[in-house]
Amino acid sequence: VQLQASGGGLVQAGGSLRLSCAASGGTYTMGWFRQAPGKEREFVATAWTSGNTYVADAMKGRFTISRDSAKSTVYLQMNSLKVEDTAVYYCAARRGNSGSYQYWGQGTLVTVSS
Repeated sequence: VQLQASGGGLVQAGGSLRLSCAASGGTYTMGWFRQAPGKEREFVATAWTSGNTYVADAMKGRFTISRDSAKSTVYLQMNSLKVEDTAVYYCAARRGNSGSYQYWGQGTLVTVSS
């Protein structure tokens, strides 16, 4: 399974970005995680193959995850970005509805400036 994330960049606080992650080789539960400098990796959101989604409470209302199953692609729409959203964002995939993510993308850097 190969995961290719894209869409990161530099944005001012209050702005928006949309991340994309394309998966090859099948259909998976897809997720987004992030890791800020000096911090542990943090869960952001999950999109199941059923179409159900979940966003972590800390980002709920600002971030939206969606997927295009025909393209095996998952998106993370990030609005009202804050400086503290600065991190490397990783997409991940797993077989099945629960458990650990077995596959990880290379990460895309999101930098939010004040």
